[in-house]
Amino acid sequence: MIQYALLIVLVCLQSVMAQNHRHGDSAAVIKRPRVFLDKSQRIVDYQLKRLDNARLLLVETATDDPKYVPVFRAILVRPGMARRNRDDAVDALVLINRTDSTIELLRALGSLKIHDRNQRQVGRQISAMLLDQPVDLLTSHIEDFKKVNSSDSSILRATAQAALIVTGNADGAWSQAQRNEESRMTWLAAVSLLPARAPRHSLRDGVVSLMASHESQAVRTRAIQTLGMIEVQAGDSFHRLASFVHLEEFRAAAVRSLLRISAEVRDGITSKRILDVLVDYAERTPAAERTTDEFLDAMQLADELLSRVSETESEDYRKRLREISVRVVRLRTVEEEMRYDRSYFAVETGRPVQVILENDDLMPHNLVITAQDQLRAVALAGAALGNTPGLGGRLYVPDSPHVLFASGMVNAGGRETLTFRAPSEPGEYPYVCTFPRHWMRMYGVMVVVPDLDEWQRNPVPPRDPLGNNRSFVRSWKMTDFSGDVLSNSLRGRSPVIGARLFREATCLSCHKMNGEGGTVGPQLTDVFKRLNGDYHLILREILEPSYRIDPKYAIKVVIDVDGKTTSGIVTAEDKSSISILVNPEAPKPSVIRRDDIEEIIPSTNSMMPKALLDRFTNDEIMEILNYITSAGRTDG
Repeated sequence: MIQYALLIVLVCLQSVMAQNHRHGDSAAVIKRPRVFLDKSQRIVDYQLKRLDNARLLLVETATDDPKYVPVFRAILVRPGMARRNRDDAVDALVLINRTDSTIELLRALGSLKIHDRNQRQVGRQISAMLLDQPVDLLTSHIEDFKKVNSSDSSILRATAQAALIVTGNADGAWSQAQRNEESRMTWLAAVSLLPARAPRHSLRDGVVSLMASHESQAVRTRAIQTLGMIEVQAGDSFHRLASFVHLEEFRAAAVRSLLRISAEVRDGITSKRILDVLVDYAERTPAAERTTDEFLDAMQLADELLSRVSETESEDYRKRLREISVRVVRLRTVEEEMRYDRSYFAVETGRPVQVILENDDLMPHNLVITAQDQLRAVALAGAALGNTPGLGGRLYVPDSPHVLFASGMVNAGGRETLTFRAPSEPGEYPYVCTFPRHWMRMYGVMVVVPDLDEWQRNPVPPRDPLGNNRSFVRSWKMTDFSGDVLSNSLRGRSPVIGARLFREATCLSCHKMNGEGGTVGPQLTDVFKRLNGDYHLILREILEPSYRIDPKYAIKVVIDVDGKTTSGIVTAEDKSSISILVNPEAPKPSVIRRDDIEEIIPSTNSMMPKALLDRFTNDEIMEILNYITSAGRTDG
């Protein structure tokens, strides 16, 4: 015990010295921490736990000695680690323990404390890593997957069930699900964990059977939620889910699943049946409860279904809803993609409106509705404010007649409601996030029409306010690009075309290339040399920006004692405060006292949004990749 106490003192002193060394100097080099790996497991784990992510990655390691196993395991299960770091840790554990990646990932899942929010997130990430393994490797571990069915870890059990399904043992997984209620809940969780390459359609009958009345409420609720994730027989799913909307205990789950189902398969008779229930539910809901997630989801579904019934019925429902509720529009931010989940919505001239912005991203965002054709001018004026408060004391909102309505900055996990009366003049009014540089991707259009019911029966998408006419091509994955094809596809490319597409993809707004561009992200002129000429890795940095995050650009979320969240890059910290850069273009960070901090959550998300290239063809992506790598190639 004396040795343990002395070591704790030593580690604390090292930590304080290191923190003081970094304070006030965000560019300071973090020294390699000294960790005593020859001590007991308890002492080693304590030392590693004291290190933040950046310092943990600097601990001396090798793959020729078992003493380094605790370091790699700590990296693998640490919240906020990039996928690349976890992959490297798995590779090292495989070499040291002479196992394989499936075994190491199963061990990691079993070690997690799933009651902890951060550990649950890590569990989902490790589960995805395991299920991404080659099918033949997973097949060799079928017996291992069957053995963990009695584990105390729910995420481990569900992942093992999903692995059985991926390997063609769906019948065996379903057989295990028949044992008891907990097994059925595990099977349903496994269905939701399945990767894209494992179609869920063959499992649909099992999901439907678990919605039956003889099952428990918990199982039926989970089955209702899961059915909405299965794309096949969507029309039948619409009918089945509709039958649960009138049941109070299942309404919330049924509504959320119904919102997933395409409008094309929503027939008029069933839509009317759902509307009868939802409008009645709205009329019976006290005013104080009309801001809950359950109510807002129900009203969003009701609004979408109005276009599926007759004109007379639609007008009647709309009239009843107007008497108890204003037009409610719910906008969510899409995690890591720097965009809203809706590119447009419609409101009626002169009618009251509530727009609710919910921020599911780790970056702060706002919502500013502008006059027609004024998106760019308002966004640039907002960015020019820097940290100086603008309209109504709001950050990045200019005091301009072109700003019609605006929220404040909404931090991660937060939400804000804008209540206003729609403009009296019909037209297309842009909405945008005016946080610096977000406006080029994060925008949409509020369509103001004289008759909302008439518009919804035949909606016409608005023109893009920035003139971007590109449509969605594909959700590109690294599996779409093999190594040989990748290098061969770059031959004969045009740097001129690549430069134009590079600019069109908004890359220059954050990255400097050949002396031109922004400085928010790392410069790319020497990326080919920096990444050792690895085309595959360079493309992965674009398609999966959170796969490997430079510690200088890693985001952390700070939650204070009042529940307020602040997200950004930590530039300095000591035992009394932490400095966090919220806006990379504003040099002055926010300083938060340690005593005011409830929790610091490291993020696995890069500042760079993913899906940047989903509106570009394979050929265009190759042009961009050729341009990025041409500066460092001998043939460039």
